Amino acid sequence: MSPPLSNPVSIMAFDFCVSTRCLLLSRAARWSGWAATVLETSQDESGRADPRKGRLEFNKLRKRLRRQVGKAIADFELIEPGDRVMVCISGGKDSHAMLEILMALRDSAPIDFEIVAVTLDQKQPGYPEEVLPGYLETLNIPFYILERDTYSVVRSVIPEGKTTCGLCSRLRRGTLYGFADQIGASKIALGHHRDDIVETLFLNLFFGGKLKAMPAKLKSDDGRHIVIRPLAYCKESDLERYASDMQFPIIPCNLCGTQENLQRQEIKKMLREWERGYPGRTETIFRALGNVAPSHLLDRALFDFEGLAVEVDASLGLPEIGVVNL
Repeated sequence: MSPPLSNPVSIMAFDFCVSTRCLLLSRAARWSGWAATVLETSQDESGRADPRKGRLEFNKLRKRLRRQVGKAIADFELIEPGDRVMVCISGGKDSHAMLEILMALRDSAPIDFEIVAVTLDQKQPGYPEEVLPGYLETLNIPFYILERDTYSVVRSVIPEGKTTCGLCSRLRRGTLYGFADQIGASKIALGHHRDDIVETLFLNLFFGGKLKAMPAKLKSDDGRHIVIRPLAYCKESDLERYASDMQFPIIPCNLCGTQENLQRQEIKKMLREWERGYPGRTETIFRALGNVAPSHLLDRALFDFEGLAVEVDASLGLPEIGVVNL
């Protein structure tokens, strides 16, 4: 079992000079604003809203997402008894859905584990800093808002017009990893989904010369943290629908203004076009990541090509006749 959460006052002395506002909440009603949206979006043939159909579709979607997250947890042992899972909330649809689904699964899981929500305010211009605290206060879990001006750091280092995502993500990751140490988190949950994993495969293939994607579970480079991706089996389109139905308070991811020309956007466009022409292709590619044949690739570190050998009868000679009737 993880140690108890640190005293909120002690968190203020965070090593990364992060100003942390600890908002430990009282019991409150869970976020349930999806009902109105469901009623509005489902209509019968006469154009009138059909609440039963809307509820049915929503329930099917919710069950599918919960089943997929549960399967990922089981397949990769993402969460174990006694884990303290630090769920990283960016304010996007994916992290919101991940938190809500993990909370629902925790209530019915055969094991005990803790959930701690953490979000990072990077001081981007226009960032609505009141949105996430207001939402998280409605959930019966501890949460923390970390404040660190990584935006100014990135802008001072990266030339105007260049993509800032690489440095920004490294600073964000370092801050979150450091805070995970502070609260004794045994797992760090990120909201990457199936489509993110496939996109990363092609990013590495096209721009990095590597056959490498994004694992559902990994150990950080310093060996101190286990990162998990519970949404690994979930489609982005399902998460978009779910976030819309649940009416999560979404914070846009383009506040820094560097998103439009990203290589990832080009990969997204390519996959969308493929999907339109060949429905199901993204899922097929995703399944291939779990069905790898190292002997049919060229990586000598993964397969012992040098050791391949067969036994040959050295006593056999060549036939005297050039034409052999087999």
